[in-house]
Amino acid sequence: MSSYFTDLAQQYIDGEWRPGTGSWDIIDFNPYDGEKLASITIATVDEVDDAYRAAERAQKKWGATNAYARRAVFEKALAVIDEREEEITEVIISELGGTRLKAAFELHLVREFLRESVQLALRPEGKIIPSPVDGKENRLYRVPVGVVGVISPFNFPFLLSVKSVAPALALGNGVVLKPHQNTPIAGGSLVAKIFEEAGLPGGLLNVVITDIAEIGDAFIEHPVPKVISFTGSDKVGRHVATVCAANFKRSVLELGGNSALVVLEDADIDYAVDAAVFSRFVHQGQVCMAANRVLVDRSIEAEFTEKFVAKVKKLKTGDPRDPQTVIGPVINSSQADALSGVVEQAITEGATALLHGTTTDNLVEPSVLTGVPADSDLLRQEVFGPVVFLVPFDGEEEAVRIVNDTPYGLSGAVHTADIERGVNFAKQIDTGMFHVNDGTVHDEPLVPFGGEKHSGIGRLNGETTVDSFTTTKWISVQHGRSRFPF
Repeated sequence: MSSYFTDLAQQYIDGEWRPGTGSWDIIDFNPYDGEKLASITIATVDEVDDAYRAAERAQKKWGATNAYARRAVFEKALAVIDEREEEITEVIISELGGTRLKAAFELHLVREFLRESVQLALRPEGKIIPSPVDGKENRLYRVPVGVVGVISPFNFPFLLSVKSVAPALALGNGVVLKPHQNTPIAGGSLVAKIFEEAGLPGGLLNVVITDIAEIGDAFIEHPVPKVISFTGSDKVGRHVATVCAANFKRSVLELGGNSALVVLEDADIDYAVDAAVFSRFVHQGQVCMAANRVLVDRSIEAEFTEKFVAKVKKLKTGDPRDPQTVIGPVINSSQADALSGVVEQAITEGATALLHGTTTDNLVEPSVLTGVPADSDLLRQEVFGPVVFLVPFDGEEEAVRIVNDTPYGLSGAVHTADIERGVNFAKQIDTGMFHVNDGTVHDEPLVPFGGEKHSGIGRLNGETTVDSFTTTKWISVQHGRSRFPF
């Protein structure tokens, strides 16, 4: 077991590692074998306040630091990750139940986002805007918002913490990070340790490991942060947005999804099968962009279904340390029970299980279901695990209607031999992202990432990250003399 689980089982506040002072501990378990990885005494409201005040103090100097000097920290952070790659991989496998393939995928994306943060420090640009007033010069400055609060989820905790933390810091802000209770090391302490070793000044990044049962809304209500970046469920996201609005804060919300991968009648069926299997089952299907639904034109339904089920049957479920394992454990027993419930509900409603996986502890084998009634709520909700619904359709118009018949709008994909047909199809789907002849699971540093409807508000990556973590300030200069009416 990595020493990180003993060394980093603490709060990180104002540049110091210290225990929390709460009255109970968060127990960090390995979801595969139930091994106790760490015990962390939770942070209290007072420690949340300490963290925000430390970030506020440290940000003043950091925000005034030359952007070229700031970016050196991110270059060093990349070097630290390279040096610690095997230890970080061990954390992802042990704490998340991620496979080695998943760990490598997450590390690759973290590196890409850190490389972009190196450049992001230099990205904000000012403008001079013409004025109708003689002698006046209007200057627009891009300035840090001050302090950003980040709340990260359990599925890609290392990536989804870094994805907000790194650009917020690069743009001159202080940060307080609250990781998910199931992934306090990968999503919290590990990030702090990497930046500490990279030379980030103390106080700029703080990590509080806690629970709303202890702190309530203190993390998002606190007066210091001006932006809250939250990744998680739409139910919690709605609450975060409400509290932020009541406290005059901005919120960036990356929420759930119910993506569809659509296979038109002219698609390359074998390729579409590969894309669909990856899109549903990467990291056990615990991905907001995962293809919950696979829609297939009825004319090719039989061939696609046969090949799809055959490929899914070959996916190995088991120990995430085994390089042959594709399906590791889901994060906890509640998730496992919920997934079993989804399968049983679908069958009760009249669906046919083409593949009915068993559940052993947190290991949930894949299930492939067809014939789910068109009016079933299951087709409209997010299913966070290795369960997939195959849905036939007759023609593009019906496919568009089915894809859009959900409160979510995050990602999706369509497969066709005609690229422009695919693009025209994508334009009709109410999502923030859609992919032609590819999978549904993608994230790139420069491309705006985010959803429509219940899948979120705002965007991250590239220029949209600058918009999220800076604000515009107007400073006018009167070179002549203004005339006043009195």
